[in-house]
Amino acid sequence: MERHEDVLVSLRQIIRAIDLHSKKLSKEAGLTGPQLILMRSIKELGEVTIRQLSNHTNMSPATATTILDRLERNGLIERVRSTMDKRKVHAVLTEKGHQTLMAAPMPLQDHFINKFQNLEEWEQTLLLSSVQRIASMMNAESYDVAPVLELGSITAPAEPSK
Repeated sequence: MERHEDVLVSLRQIIRAIDLHSKKLSKEAGLTGPQLILMRSIKELGEVTIRQLSNHTNMSPATATTILDRLERNGLIERVRSTMDKRKVHAVLTEKGHQTLMAAPMPLQDHFINKFQNLEEWEQTLLLSSVQRIASMMNAESYDVAPVLELGSITAPAEPSK
């Protein structure tokens, strides 16, 4: 097998691991990865605007709004007008949202983060560089990460607005 085939097999294994974890998340908590991302961010940030959520999760505001609409329909979050600035609307978790979040399985990334942080700094840098190069080779920099990203306690780096 040629090296490029080895790389593609490894990428398919990563995609498969994410897919299986997404199915587990959906089955056990009734959430998608991006929904879990936003709910964890709301819990972490407290009362938060859509723009803040969008920046924190590296999702487009339109994607975040669509996901929040579904979470609100399911009674997991509510939108509350700011008492300080009536122009701002904050997303907050409902009691049902808190309970759902507590029952949700841990994100796949938590296991990865623990192992990654135990690597030597040079190994972390090498991996980061390699993954960024692969993303660039696949022209993936411009894609919205929300459909596949399941955040743990980290967020994707924010990109400048285009």
